[in-house]
Amino acid sequence: MNQNKNIEQISGCFQNLRSEDVAYLNKKKTQLTYFKGETIFKQGAFAPHVLFVNKGLVLVYLQIGKEKKINIHLARQGDYLAFSTVFNKNVYQYSAISITDSTLCMIEKDALKNVIINNSDFAMQITSRNSQNESRYLDIIKNVSYKQMRGKLASALLYLSNDKFNDDPVFQYLTRQDIADFASITVESTVKFLKEFEKENLIDLNGKEITIKDKQLLTEIDLKG
Repeated sequence: MNQNKNIEQISGCFQNLRSEDVAYLNKKKTQLTYFKGETIFKQGAFAPHVLFVNKGLVLVYLQIGKEKKINIHLARQGDYLAFSTVFNKNVYQYSAISITDSTLCMIEKDALKNVIINNSDFAMQITSRNSQNESRYLDIIKNVSYKQMRGKLASALLYLSNDKFNDDPVFQYLTRQDIADFASITVESTVKFLKEFEKENLIDLNGKEITIKDKQLLTEIDLKG
């Protein structure tokens, strides 16, 4: 479903661009609505666009072989997807699926590259936003490489309860398998340790909803690994 707003209506970062750059990007973008469960793009596919999340939640994941996947992060309003394709990638490095009804703006990557090169303030804004993902990637590496299962799950729960998701009931949209894929453990272990955390009064379970009750102790479990 196409809802083609002007680029300056999508994000504040576009509002500071020169009028000619705004007009240029408006010609090089398409805004689409994805329904819950729709695949937005697939790992390994040709990547002609960078995507900007205007509304909704998008699950970004890495497919490892046929059966295994690692959930990388949740993209929300204001986040870019596939930003690395602007400068050095011709295919999508991961997959993305909409876990709510979502609206995304697809911008031709060469057009965005041209605007970034010629607008230093805009370049700083967009690069700063995307550099925040680096710490998340380092957490994933540590989880996979060093941590025990309780530490992995604690890390996943802390990420999913991050303040940036305060306006989004994240856990309502995630299955236990999704949480397991964030923690890089099995769904059976996820269910087991969630119950343990509840008994230890670290979290509260209410259907799909998970509420963090003792963030400090959960953080200690995360740090100890």
